[in-house]
Amino acid sequence: MKSLCHRNKPRNDWGHNMKRIIFATSNEGKMKEIRDILKGMDIELLSLKDAGIDIDIIEDGTTFEENAIIKAETVCKLTGEIVLADDSGLEVDYLDKAPGIYSARFLGEDTPYSEKNSYIIDKLKGIPNDKRSARFVSVIACSFPDGHIITRTGILEGFIAERISGSNGFGYDPIFYVPEYNCTTADMPTSELKNQISHRAKALKAIKEVLIEHLSH
Repeated sequence: MKSLCHRNKPRNDWGHNMKRIIFATSNEGKMKEIRDILKGMDIELLSLKDAGIDIDIIEDGTTFEENAIIKAETVCKLTGEIVLADDSGLEVDYLDKAPGIYSARFLGEDTPYSEKNSYIIDKLKGIPNDKRSARFVSVIACSFPDGHIITRTGILEGFIAERISGSNGFGYDPIFYVPEYNCTTADMPTSELKNQISHRAKALKAIKEVLIEHLSH
């Protein structure tokens, strides 16, 4: 860990019984998706920013699962709260499953996704459809204050589109084509549809079942 700064450490005495759960991300697009999928639960779901946490975590795992656990455990130990974290990315078979676990850092962490998407489209220019297979992978880790950790995985299979299309998603959504719906995930007409089929939705729904069971005790 390069640096650690914890501003306004979250309090555990908020004066109500609603369970606080922190999701270890500051990505607002991701948080909107997560809140939509976990709605209906009697929890207060906070992002790192909501919880006043500014933390720099070295994700040095070699798999999505290892990186998700690193993030969830680090924030859980820091706050004493239940913490969820995900590590997700795009695997392109023609590129030997790159960008994979480096999806967020692909071509540089500060490189806009428009450039990352254009790079992948260019790399697959002229490549036939049967060799454009790809998948979104998401692993959600849940770290409990007692040291218990669970993980769940979600996968969405598809192809790399021939051109960038759509504005309803983020990240690699505009180049990820889902044949069942004949569009990219960024072209899907409603967030409700994406939140039914996405890799993160599948992993979150599996984690949701575990959380409901845990919180009912």
